[in-house]
Amino acid sequence: MYNILFDIPKNVYITLSDSEKYLLEYITNHLQEISTMSIVKLSENASVSTATIVRLMKKIGYDGYTSFKYSLKEKNSFNDESNEMEYIGNEITQAIKKNEHEVSKTIQLQSIGQIEDAVQKLYNAEKIYIFARGFSEMIGKEMAIKLQLMGKNCEIHDDPNIIKIKSTSIQENELAIFVSLNGETEELVEACKNLNIKQITTITLTCRMESSLGVMSEMTFVGFKGSHSYFPDYEVRSRLPLSVISRILLDAYAIRML
Repeated sequence: MYNILFDIPKNVYITLSDSEKYLLEYITNHLQEISTMSIVKLSENASVSTATIVRLMKKIGYDGYTSFKYSLKEKNSFNDESNEMEYIGNEITQAIKKNEHEVSKTIQLQSIGQIEDAVQKLYNAEKIYIFARGFSEMIGKEMAIKLQLMGKNCEIHDDPNIIKIKSTSIQENELAIFVSLNGETEELVEACKNLNIKQITTITLTCRMESSLGVMSEMTFVGFKGSHSYFPDYEVRSRLPLSVISRILLDAYAIRML
């Protein structure tokens, strides 16, 4: 039965674990329900892990559970009365469009003249300090590595106390870059104030122009952040706009200075 329904070669079937064979039998006996069942629901109903489901799908020739459901629906002409598959497809499409919108709007917000000015300041700086906290640290670390690869003396700091201390010792021929989604991280704001007193050049990458960092920095690059979040209960909003800005800035530096 398995070979006829799923076209599974015998040599593949004998490699399945007991739990995978059980799952395959469960799916065979519940084809109509499976066509509209989520992977979580199948996991609960069949008493197997989602990892087992994914492993089985890959072993029998599918990219994943969703592609299996599409194929199952197509081969057997099951009616999806709840239109669940189309709904899931639309949700994923909206997620893609959300990211596309953030990228395109962020690019539109950038000024070529400001990019040129920032590139010149990066080039003239004897040393560059990058300050970032939380998820923004990943962008800061990538910027630091790229600048170092292009021969710049560059440091990145993410510890709150070190950020505050370092900001008091930066010299006037040096430069500081702040990476902050909302522009209000306490230690970054304090560091920017310290640098303003000493008239040190500061560049900020943020998504809020009206934020403390956005207002205080000598140069502020603003990204567009969509209002919708798929993780509303946690402060883990996407840094995609900041990543786009950092890439544009460093690509421009490479083009102009290397």
